[in-house]
Amino acid sequence: MRERVSASAPGKIILFGEHAVVYGRPAIAVPVSHVQATATITPHEHGVIIRSINTGESIAIEAADPDHPLAAITRLTLAAFNIRSADLAITVESSVPIAAGLGSGAAVSVAVVRALAGWYQRAIDAETVSRLAYEVERLHHGTPSGIDNTVIAYHRPVYFVRGQPIQTFSVARPFSVVIANTGRPSLTKIAVGDVRRGWEAQRERYEAWFDQIGAIVQQARSAIESGAVEQLGPLMDQNQALLRNIDVSSPELEHLIAVAKRAGAAGAKLVGGGRGGNLIAMIDASHRDTVAAALQAAGATQVIITTVQ
Repeated sequence: MRERVSASAPGKIILFGEHAVVYGRPAIAVPVSHVQATATITPHEHGVIIRSINTGESIAIEAADPDHPLAAITRLTLAAFNIRSADLAITVESSVPIAAGLGSGAAVSVAVVRALAGWYQRAIDAETVSRLAYEVERLHHGTPSGIDNTVIAYHRPVYFVRGQPIQTFSVARPFSVVIANTGRPSLTKIAVGDVRRGWEAQRERYEAWFDQIGAIVQQARSAIESGAVEQLGPLMDQNQALLRNIDVSSPELEHLIAVAKRAGAAGAKLVGGGRGGNLIAMIDASHRDTVAAALQAAGATQVIITTVQ
């Protein structure tokens, strides 16, 4: 009998296209391996118990709320493997910031799926992992785009259009971004719902904004694939202006974006649902440390520098 199986999954950032992606426009997302969620499985005598190191929770799956994300992904995965009863303990720990636009929920789900696959020695492809995690994303976000579970399950940069086959693509010239946390939780489900209500009330105006965001995403993909990464900063600024229009920015985000720009960032924008959470800033080697230090001094609760390659 196996004594221990672990699996991990990265966080993610959306470089371009959040919110508009829910309405059929493209988005670009990349994994962030500097932060990880890890699920570890060990034997347990009576049923399935799930422990979260971060929250201190310990739940028995048999008694858990059907909508509890950890219980839901465990039940879904066991059902996919046609396993009707199990005796095991799943311990989850994550360094992916919660409610910050880095895909914390999807990272935990993917880690649990892969750990269970390892425990039961089942082969499972990225498409199946992504599909299972998406079902739990619906609990987190209401009407999710599917991009979080996709980029995390595939662990590659992706060009994503809802309802279309996944496109991975190559990065011709690596580039770096700073990710800075405002410290204010980003409740994606609420922001997505508010955007939908705005779209329903002013459909023509929102559709035009979404079209503009989609065009920015296409330009960004061309720049990344051709190595013209100097174009990405101004494109981030344009994307952020449109995200302001749909009212998903916040004073905390705008403050840190301005700080990053003053310190030498080529462009900056919010990440994920907005209204808080993280921002990303495009940097070159000469401004890397200056921008990170300025964001920390301005009150960012966490600053991560990651390279997209």
